[in-house]
Amino acid sequence: MELATTLKSQTVQNRIREVGINPNYWYPVGWASQLLPSQIQPVMIWQQAIAVYRDENGQLHALEDACPHKGVALHKGQVQGCHLACPYHGWQFNGSGECVHIPYLPPEQKLPRAKARSYPVQEKYNLIWIFPGNAALAANVPLPEIPEFHQPEWLMVPLAAQFQAHFSICNENTMDVFHGYLHRNLQGWFNPQLKSLRETETTLCAEYEVSYKSRIAKFLGLSDKGNKVTTRTISIQYRYPHYYSSLEGVSSLYLMRLPVGPTESRSFALFFFKLPLPQWLLNPLKPVLSKILERFVLRRFLAQDIEMIESEQRSYLANRERRYVEINPAIIALQRLIMRQYDYYMQESIQSQEKISQSLCVK
Repeated sequence: MELATTLKSQTVQNRIREVGINPNYWYPVGWASQLLPSQIQPVMIWQQAIAVYRDENGQLHALEDACPHKGVALHKGQVQGCHLACPYHGWQFNGSGECVHIPYLPPEQKLPRAKARSYPVQEKYNLIWIFPGNAALAANVPLPEIPEFHQPEWLMVPLAAQFQAHFSICNENTMDVFHGYLHRNLQGWFNPQLKSLRETETTLCAEYEVSYKSRIAKFLGLSDKGNKVTTRTISIQYRYPHYYSSLEGVSSLYLMRLPVGPTESRSFALFFFKLPLPQWLLNPLKPVLSKILERFVLRRFLAQDIEMIESEQRSYLANRERRYVEINPAIIALQRLIMRQYDYYMQESIQSQEKISQSLCVK
């Protein structure tokens, strides 16, 4: 559905800062290359503690980070072959969460029915993805498509970030192109204009016109000449719960969001740039250029965003009743989508519980 792009005053629903997630999607929890065989990594997806481990064969597994015996954090244990051993009593659990060995029981004795919840897990684009919701739905929910990942003409720059803020605040920062003013000392974009806005039940797409004028913009292919203004169209798509944006075929961004808790979020971003360099020169320079862009360009922009995002969160916590005004219709539409997805999940959960209760009553 096409939405109006007029900038006009609208009241923000403070409820947006309290809503949870729809867990029936894939969420990234870390870089796959950083978890080696026989290692364990503790992660958190919206207050669900999970222990991710890679067994001796390199296979990933994800279990609830609480031993079903005493509740001890499983990530403090050890990987033994293909199993995860609890640090307290050495109980071992396989990738499905089933207890398969207790070291002080004789081999012939039957094991207790102790089982840790397991989660669907996979790796793609050098990311570890976990499905924290209904495991039966996981196979039918696709991961984001990132075609540039396998195309050599693109320079990829991975960038992870952590925010002490609710994920809705982080998401609004990504959709809000009008905050280029914040980055003016970094020669960022200016004179943004919202040109189109479309929404569906699960997606939101906004197109802005932005202008650039800097040597950095010219090097990245964003501006034709460093001393002249170049205007381009940036398309930003929020496909719940992640982002994709493109700038006229010269750069792309895939931003995957990890809501950790009510006041903590993480993100894993993959930036792609099509630099004006021949392929024979670009390929050997990719590792160096990627590090330079991450450290001296992207992290400087990110640091400014983090400061604003966390300031916004602190102000909200100090006074949850304060009213806020928004004029960007893309932000209001984004808030509606986030709340709608959470409400869908809660309605489905209630209906599921009612069915279970009715089934038990019949029995």
